[in-house]
Amino acid sequence: MAGTMALLMLAAPSDAGGNLIRLTDRADLLRWEAVGRIDMGGGAYCTGVLIASHLVLTAAHCVYDRQGRPRAPESMRFRAGLADGKALAERRIARFVAHPGYDPTKRFGAEVIRHDVALLELAELIPTSIADPFILHQGAGNGQRVSVVSYGQGRDEALSWQRNCSVLGRGPGLIAFDCDVTHGSSGAPVFVQEHGRTRILTLISGGTVEGGTPRAFGMDLPPLVERLRRDLRAMPMAPPTSGEIRRVRVGEQNHASGAKFAKP
Repeated sequence: MAGTMALLMLAAPSDAGGNLIRLTDRADLLRWEAVGRIDMGGGAYCTGVLIASHLVLTAAHCVYDRQGRPRAPESMRFRAGLADGKALAERRIARFVAHPGYDPTKRFGAEVIRHDVALLELAELIPTSIADPFILHQGAGNGQRVSVVSYGQGRDEALSWQRNCSVLGRGPGLIAFDCDVTHGSSGAPVFVQEHGRTRILTLISGGTVEGGTPRAFGMDLPPLVERLRRDLRAMPMAPPTSGEIRRVRVGEQNHASGAKFAKP
């Protein structure tokens, strides 16, 4: 699968497209409140998802600039359930940690995707009464139905839900599926249904199109998140300023981040 993926990354870029449901009002957002847009200054953004009241998962490449330098956490905001300028909750980022296996200087490919995860700590938690965090799912076979909730280029003012796409294949630490994603979808959660519960299977790392069919790629998430939680707990806490946690860093008009999507 890794070799196939490398070839796919040479195809034409994916476009935001059909089969997407726009989530605009409060009723539409029910169940999806914990998904939000991460604004990073200069109009750059990614998608993120709460896995605890104070923790947001996103793609690691979202927390680096185009030169591969870590972004300043205080320049970042998580806007849960953002729809047409209004968020259910907005929080500053206190600090973050990217997986140590992720190298922002490497060319996009299988090895980058495997570790393309970051964990962001909010300066103030978001109560579960506003946004109930999601938990992680373990494993999915080929052909399993999944859905994606994301922001994206050309549809960045409200969440879009693609409720029916499939897992195409798995490789060591990798998952491919036929979901339609675009710039800004980076870090978006891919969901599965398990015993009536919606759980996170993986995050969007990048995507492409092959023969007119969209392809998206994610990572084997649970072992990476376990490592990120440990690393975040091990980080020293800086003295708070103005009642907020200060960062301790490890490691343009609205436009999407330098997301890892295929170029011709």
